[in-house]
Amino acid sequence: MPDNSLTISDRIQHALDRLTRAERQLAHSILENYPASGLGPLAALARDAHVSAPTVARMVQKLGFKGYPEFQAELREELKAKATGPIAKHDTWAGGAPSGHVLNRFTDAVIDNIRHTLAQIEPATFDAACAMIADTRSALYIVGGRITHTVAEYLFLHAQVIRPKVTHIQSTSNAWPHYLLDVRKGDVFVIFDMRRYENNTLKLAELAHAKGARIILFTDQWRSPVHGFADICFSSRIVVPSAWDSVATTLLLVETVISSIQDLNWESTKSRMENLEEMFDQTRLFRKFV
Repeated sequence: MPDNSLTISDRIQHALDRLTRAERQLAHSILENYPASGLGPLAALARDAHVSAPTVARMVQKLGFKGYPEFQAELREELKAKATGPIAKHDTWAGGAPSGHVLNRFTDAVIDNIRHTLAQIEPATFDAACAMIADTRSALYIVGGRITHTVAEYLFLHAQVIRPKVTHIQSTSNAWPHYLLDVRKGDVFVIFDMRRYENNTLKLAELAHAKGARIILFTDQWRSPVHGFADICFSSRIVVPSAWDSVATTLLLVETVISSIQDLNWESTKSRMENLEEMFDQTRLFRKFV
């Protein structure tokens, strides 16, 4: 019997590395419209995922179920427990809006994403990633993609204050190979790559890995191909009621990383902050009200 402490979504995530290509395609299809995708007939699920019925049968067995009926029964029990639990009973987040309003539907989805993502992160792994990022003996390179470059820049701006030797690589630029010239063994790359996964980012990760760099990957629940080169991988749930994916969970992780590395390097960070504030005063970049 499967571990009842895990949701079916959790079990799919844990099994991804040992699934065949067709089974991974099926897993991605289930997760993209979870849990509704698993409530219909087996043939409908296979058709929607563009796989065969035997592929569905094989994958649910790999998840620990005797067959598709047991898989569906467990999914219904999971939904029943959720419907009767405190999460389902909470007041709407925006009190003046009906429960079906986009403010509440979107917030519910983000909170669910956060809950599922954090449940899969080992604190020791998170601490190890923060220690790598905070280690000033190694250069730090931060890389984002077409959309995630905004999250990468957010981390870069803070890391630049906290520690020296930080570089923001624009992977969408044709000049990104230039940055690899100075990469040394043991340097750290923080890479953001969400679907749709970018070829430039994958090639950059491959070349950095070949030079002995250590890679920390922030990706989605299906995991970027970069994870094959990553030393540490954080997979965030990103699906929300929108045409675009959500980076809210990833941003939460990034802000937590910033808090952690700030504390790890506090003495030197404090000095850097004081120097920066002095420069701000000299340039009169910000208005002062006292």
